[in-house]
Amino acid sequence: MLQIETAPASEMETGLAAVGVPVFAGAEGPQVAPDLPGSAGGAQIPAVLDGSWLKRQGFTGKVGQSVVLHNEPGAPATVLLGWGARDQAGEDEVEAIRRAAAAFIRAAGEGGSGALVIPVGLGPAGDVVASALAEGAALAAYRFYAYRTEEHHPRLERLVLAFCDDAQADAVAEGARRGSDLASSVSFARDLVNEPPSSLTPAKLAEIVSDRLGARPGVTVEVWDENRIVAEHLGGLLGVARGSLEPPRLVRADYAPEVPVEVGGRVPHVVLVGKGITFDSGGLSLKTVGGMETMKTDMGGAAAVLAAFDAAALLGVPIRMTVLAPMSENMPGGRAVKPGDVLTARNGKTIEVLNTDAEGRLVLADALSLAAELEPDAIIDLATLTGAAVTALGTGIAALMGTDEALQDELRRASKQAGESLWPLPLPDEYRNHIDSEVADMKNVGRGGQAGAISAALLLREFVGDSPWAHLDIAGPARSDEDARYLSKGGTGFGVRTLVALLSSPAFAQSLVRPDDPGIPTTA
Repeated sequence: MLQIETAPASEMETGLAAVGVPVFAGAEGPQVAPDLPGSAGGAQIPAVLDGSWLKRQGFTGKVGQSVVLHNEPGAPATVLLGWGARDQAGEDEVEAIRRAAAAFIRAAGEGGSGALVIPVGLGPAGDVVASALAEGAALAAYRFYAYRTEEHHPRLERLVLAFCDDAQADAVAEGARRGSDLASSVSFARDLVNEPPSSLTPAKLAEIVSDRLGARPGVTVEVWDENRIVAEHLGGLLGVARGSLEPPRLVRADYAPEVPVEVGGRVPHVVLVGKGITFDSGGLSLKTVGGMETMKTDMGGAAAVLAAFDAAALLGVPIRMTVLAPMSENMPGGRAVKPGDVLTARNGKTIEVLNTDAEGRLVLADALSLAAELEPDAIIDLATLTGAAVTALGTGIAALMGTDEALQDELRRASKQAGESLWPLPLPDEYRNHIDSEVADMKNVGRGGQAGAISAALLLREFVGDSPWAHLDIAGPARSDEDARYLSKGGTGFGVRTLVALLSSPAFAQSLVRPDDPGIPTTA
């Protein structure tokens, strides 16, 4: 994990590998941010740029661009960083800051320490800027090398955020801490997704997350083994697990804030649910060889909600949280569920299984039923659920569906703040007959080639009761096939930062109490 510190630009140490300098794009060409010192850490900061030379390098100051100026021998390299237009506003400017930090990490070389100079007079507050810089830098520095035997070097080992305004010292330090903590939780989710499936069985996944979450203040954790899962009547989870020699698990964690917020006379409560299929072969409806290659990532939803819960508890969000993560393999063993079998979920509803590769909705049916029994103010689930979502939206955007428009609006605001794209899809009642079964309450697949992501969400809707509910199908953005921006090839941890932004928002807490809500005592 990249070590991140803060210091005044005027007092920067020497011996750095590189110093990042913000450059804005403009009609007259790229311009160095105003009011910067002439040097920092031994690196020269030019007041005027050679526009012709930069044009030949293809550098315009666009967000995420970088170009290296080599200084005298022994001095750090000066890395010009594109921050986009100076007049960007709101979330767009914060995302530009993240991407600029990521570009610096990629341009600064391997090993050693670097510094990134924070310009003055930006729109966002100093803590927001520092948090975004820490996020972008730490996430771009991420590597998963646990199984490589050759020597490898990390990108920068240490980054100093150099502020020019001494009045911002405390805010920058607090923002850097928050951004580093958040990036640590996202990296935790990435590590889980990237771990080989035979090393990360359901039992091992439950053990790892239980140990990490249990160390957070205000958190209690339960791990349900197979006997408990049977006793709790989680028929969907048990059905999916039947084909594997590895027994299923369900992790439940609860968080009680030390300093809670009261809205309408009570503390709001949110339940997060995540699909945790640690390897998906498709079961008896076997996937192709190519289709199986990345199926260790099918627990990306569970990794995201568990990591978001981890970060939110560490950062001390003021609302109650519960996380439920059902975990299983989906394998074609001799006891595997067969097409035509009927499973009974926790809430008593029956599901005819016509395609064993549509297993995520079966384990989520049980977890969502448990969530609904808690009568929370909101239920949010994340799942790498359908290829149809990828077909519709590609690999950079998650599908958003649900029963509550206000909740979906809050999620979209949080996702824009986090730089993670969501796009809403409808849940039309007239499509409910797509999952009608001849023998059960529903079947686990819709009509071939039609609205696959919507059909899956309509099934999930059967298990959330009256609670406001939102579903994020993250099948596309849960994994990246390339190093880009602050993503690395492999698991992305998509959804963690959106959920943390949501759970940290005072406006979201206020939105959880509706006008017709009589209120519940805070001791309930």
